[in-house]
Amino acid sequence: MNFELSKEQLMIKNMVKEFADEVIQPRAIDIDVEAKFPVDIFEQMGELGLLGIPFPEEYGGSGGDTLSYALAVEEIGRVCGSTGLSYAAAVSLGASPIYYFGSEEQKQKFLTPLAEGKALGAFGLTEPNAGSDAGGTKTTAVVDGDDYVINGEKCFITNASFAKTVIVTAVTGKNEKGKNIISAIIVPTDTKGIKITSNYDKMGVRGSDTAEIILDNVRVPRENLLGSEEKGFNQFLYTLDGGRISIAALGLGIAQGSLNKALSYAKERTQFGKPISSFQAIQFKLADMSMEIELARNIVHKAAWLKDNDKPFGKEAAYAKLYATETAFRAANQAIQIHGGYGYMREYEVERYLRDAKLLEIGEGTSEIQRLVIARQLGC
Repeated sequence: MNFELSKEQLMIKNMVKEFADEVIQPRAIDIDVEAKFPVDIFEQMGELGLLGIPFPEEYGGSGGDTLSYALAVEEIGRVCGSTGLSYAAAVSLGASPIYYFGSEEQKQKFLTPLAEGKALGAFGLTEPNAGSDAGGTKTTAVVDGDDYVINGEKCFITNASFAKTVIVTAVTGKNEKGKNIISAIIVPTDTKGIKITSNYDKMGVRGSDTAEIILDNVRVPRENLLGSEEKGFNQFLYTLDGGRISIAALGLGIAQGSLNKALSYAKERTQFGKPISSFQAIQFKLADMSMEIELARNIVHKAAWLKDNDKPFGKEAAYAKLYATETAFRAANQAIQIHGGYGYMREYEVERYLRDAKLLEIGEGTSEIQRLVIARQLGC
């Protein structure tokens, strides 16, 4: 077992760390306060090749692997959960399904601008009555000549307001058992009949765009079908498995950022004539945070390694997503406690880490769903 990163992986990690510290960190508080999506930062990330890390160079990508991408998500999430979430969603949900399941023509037309960082993508799965129950999709896509006509509603869709394409899940028919066939279809956001609004006032990740999508007789060519109609459901389950690795990496970044802030503060803050880092109560908190973060990092990296080596990774992705995101919440909570009253103040940033971390226990499959996934893998 080799836990060392390769030279290429270390280079990507260091490059993204430098960009995060110099470009994103100084604006992280404002991004949260103003709840404004940082378009210019994503343009710079595109120029650096960050949006194409896990995709081949032939499609405009950087030719990296899942672990390199996870390292990038962690470093961005370490300074800004909002930017980290939008980055993770753009790559894992907006672009990856086209790479995994798209035709060569679809990859050239839709994936290349996403991997090159010239456009953003989104994934329209969640509906008002279909969250954890993704099979409860009500959006429909009916064949009409050479087109699909799509009608329905999607909610809580990351990046949709700024995306050029949205991969929409929709019911396209019934199978022999009478169950709905759910397929995935690529929909350009400038198509007639699609309305995207972003009116959510969120607790955390406020600078990440979250939108509602209304599809009213939206007509797209049948050639925009992603993969096959019958396999659409399994396709997006695979997509979500991969996405869980990136959300786990984002949780890892928030947890690491929380520890960094707490440790730095504990060394500077004096009470009773000495730094609070010399008190055992504080030391135990920091030790627990450090231990949990390292354990989270190991399972995130293992899940990414399994995926990169074409081995089954669904269970490990669920482990990583569940443990790393709950670690993020605990670490941020303890960071606030270590900061005392200052931790409650926006300028110290740890209160933002807590608000951002909470979403990670909900999105990409709730913590409860992750436990169900793991239990099923155990044969329960």
